[in-house]
Amino acid sequence: MKRIVSLALLTLTSLVGVCAASYEVTSPDGRLTAILKTDKQLTLSLRYNGAVIMSPSPIGMTLSDGTKIGKGGRFSATRPKRMSERVKAPLYRQEVFNMDWNQMYMRLSNGFGLIVRVYNEGVAYQFGSNRPDSLTIASETAEFNFGGESKAWLACTTGELDPYATAFQNTYTHTKLDSAKSKPVFLPATVDCYTAKVTILESDIVSYPNMWLTPEGGKLKATFANYPRKMAYHPQRRMSYVESRENYIAKTEGVRMFPWRILAVSGKDTEMPTNNLVYALARPNKIGDTKWIRPGKSAWEWWNDWNLRGVDFPAGLNYETYKYYIDFAAAQGLEYIVFDEGWYDSNAGTVLEPIESLRFTELLDYAKEKGVGVMLWSVFNVMDEKLDTICAHYSAMGVKGFKVDFMDRDDQTAVEMVERLAACAAKHHLVLDLHGIYKPVGLDRTYPNIMNYEGVFGMEECRWTSAENDMPLYDVTFPYIRMMAGPVDFTPGAMRNGTKYDWRANYTKPVSMGTRCHQAACYVVHDSRLTMLADSPTNYEQDTIYTRFIATLPTVYDRMLIPQGELGEYIVAARRHGENWYVAGQTNWDGREVSLTFNFLKKGVKYEAQILRDGINANRDAEDYIIETAEIDRESTLKVKMAGGGGFVVKLTKKQ
Repeated sequence: MKRIVSLALLTLTSLVGVCAASYEVTSPDGRLTAILKTDKQLTLSLRYNGAVIMSPSPIGMTLSDGTKIGKGGRFSATRPKRMSERVKAPLYRQEVFNMDWNQMYMRLSNGFGLIVRVYNEGVAYQFGSNRPDSLTIASETAEFNFGGESKAWLACTTGELDPYATAFQNTYTHTKLDSAKSKPVFLPATVDCYTAKVTILESDIVSYPNMWLTPEGGKLKATFANYPRKMAYHPQRRMSYVESRENYIAKTEGVRMFPWRILAVSGKDTEMPTNNLVYALARPNKIGDTKWIRPGKSAWEWWNDWNLRGVDFPAGLNYETYKYYIDFAAAQGLEYIVFDEGWYDSNAGTVLEPIESLRFTELLDYAKEKGVGVMLWSVFNVMDEKLDTICAHYSAMGVKGFKVDFMDRDDQTAVEMVERLAACAAKHHLVLDLHGIYKPVGLDRTYPNIMNYEGVFGMEECRWTSAENDMPLYDVTFPYIRMMAGPVDFTPGAMRNGTKYDWRANYTKPVSMGTRCHQAACYVVHDSRLTMLADSPTNYEQDTIYTRFIATLPTVYDRMLIPQGELGEYIVAARRHGENWYVAGQTNWDGREVSLTFNFLKKGVKYEAQILRDGINANRDAEDYIIETAEIDRESTLKVKMAGGGGFVVKLTKKQ
């Protein structure tokens, strides 16, 4: 790593041009331009189709000794250079894609440099240092001046005492920037700049905290969690938390590249869910062969509170219940079952000691016999404290992976912990589902055994949230914003479904907001290489036709596109898996009819369509649906009505 950084910065310093007050880099298609100005303070502005969409905004860093990078000193830069990459993306939303960009290197003072890339899809910049000593970063400057009248979609922290201690789960507030609350916002965040939408993201965070934004004076200003000084433990789950912090954000090596700051620019809403910048800017695969990584679906007991009906044993944390879940997973062809919180004494942190009532070894043997992989839940820091021992032990027993939970912070040490877990899990051929964590930052490219991230206001919220947290609205908002960063662990599959008028939170028998078809559409709309059938097996067994429909949907696809949609209104996604296509849509609480066209299909090829859609009474009974068939080809048009909070799925199977 040091050698790569040194060579990059040596190249930067050896190819500098004449010092100037302003530098421009334009995207390959000529529509997007980044302008860097060096008058006293380094600033970045953006122009799209000739219009300024972000006014000059300061960027830079401040070291602990007071040295300011990007302020004062001399600046010089190379001429922009055209570059490209064919990105191999196993288990991503498509298996391979091309990226083209123009790139400029800028030399700053004090051994620092800056790389600026302009893609058709957005702008990214990255600081680098080539100093012989270690670095302590007091702060980083990143302001985004879109104008106070611009409207933004912002997800604020839920941490009351410490804003940087949060689960990164909240709905979006749609607000003008000059009237937004001055409260830290976690990424991604999207701003409507009239001619385009700009989404702020980041990628390739190594030994450095994640970036937050705080609205201030009509601008968005970056803030960061300071480096932890002292850690302590909550009595529940033996979960660690930051008791006190240092007065700096990072302490790190002097020769390194810093995270990519990304401004994804979308002229159309339909471009947003397929933006690949976060993945493309991350470090390439470090684990080598990925053939052992098995994506898929999982039976899951936590969301449905271990409920079973019509059985001859007490449902709960016992051998009989998990055996039933394993049988269900095997019958439906599900790849996994998750043993969630409770399989060990979480308050004691005894990950190596399963509770006796599970007859754990017997369950593992039974799951193996049935062809169902077992994943185990754990708390991040508890697992990290005995990481290699835990991974080696359970891998040897045949466990396939871990669902790791309750990170609830994103400072430098948290970021380092996540990478340790990913590397150790990969060494032992274990997959990871990262829960209670910040948004993806491209680490799933570096470690493809990371199957999923939470960082989303997912289905679990239905157990306790209020109706004011409008989930159908959120469901047609986050795919445009949060999903740009990477896959989501939304945990869909509710079989109890509520309308806008009859939905109520229920902790032990949870109900989704919106229709059953809205739930089915999650399996196609979402990027989710590991996803749940979150409800009780006995609820699924009462509707075997619907259950079989969702159980046979793929989780990894070869291509994805968004044929139509509007942020906050509705979305239609189309994905190809092999020779077959899957098209799904969701709407907010407004019912609507969409007219589907199929110009992405091959000419001259006919497909058998299986159409799952809201029933005629779905506005009164959200569980109402029908399944019908049709023959579809490239010239076909299909009209589909969605109820309020509704959805649909169309399976297109190539006819022989």
